[in-house]
Amino acid sequence: MAQATDGIVINADASQVYTDLAILSARPSAQEMGDVPHRLFGHIDGAEACTAPRWAAEAKAQIAAAHDAGKLPVLVGGTGLYIRTLLDGIAPVPEIDPAIRATVRALPVAEAHEALSREDPEAAARLAPADTTRVARALEVVRSTGRPLKQWQQHKAGGIADRITLAPMILRPPRDWLIDRCDRRFAQMVEAGAIAEVEALLARNLHPDLPVMRAIGVPEIAAYLRGDSDLDTCIARATLSTRQYAKRQYTWFTNQPPPAWPREEREIDAKIIDELAIKLQQ
Repeated sequence: MAQATDGIVINADASQVYTDLAILSARPSAQEMGDVPHRLFGHIDGAEACTAPRWAAEAKAQIAAAHDAGKLPVLVGGTGLYIRTLLDGIAPVPEIDPAIRATVRALPVAEAHEALSREDPEAAARLAPADTTRVARALEVVRSTGRPLKQWQQHKAGGIADRITLAPMILRPPRDWLIDRCDRRFAQMVEAGAIAEVEALLARNLHPDLPVMRAIGVPEIAAYLRGDSDLDTCIARATLSTRQYAKRQYTWFTNQPPPAWPREEREIDAKIIDELAIKLQQ
């Protein structure tokens, strides 16, 4: 599709940015990329945590470079937060005091959520008590700035939605078609070498809270490699996680983007890809 439109593909998937997750993130292979330039795929070491603001800054630079080269930037991927940050901007939250961040991040999530209930009750009610990352973020912001995160988020800056011509398309294939692909997906990844990929990742002894360590398939395969489960159980658990993630994505892309964004609800095949290419050329 990008080749037909003389485009450059820019990744907007939060897992495909990591060097360590080629198989488990279903990152395009060199053969699949072909002669079409691809950007922001596998360019970040797993020892780092890629944030939405970081990705948005990189994506803006790649979009500008594509325009300068007379190419069409084609963003692909399903991380809604990344896309929203790129288009709408981010809350101008000041730098967090390092000492506060260290203290908050050292708290068990239950203690952090309990503290958040006292210091920012609205955020505590909104966030899942086991959501380590978001609970810690809300707590460190209110402690460091004296203002709840929600107040900062009401005033965003840096988005590019008002400076570009956007041709969005949301793909919402039939649920049974999607679930069938989810059910086959992880077993195919195991056959393609996912276990060896996780072995190499575990050998790095990275912090367990890093995104690469929490990616779908990594905890399940890690448990298998420790002897805590057999391979069939590993595949079943990862398949369930894949289904659950697909359901969350489906819901997000149904409800969160602007209603005017077109939704394509057919099975994804060669015909629909050709139609998307035509749309991008218009």
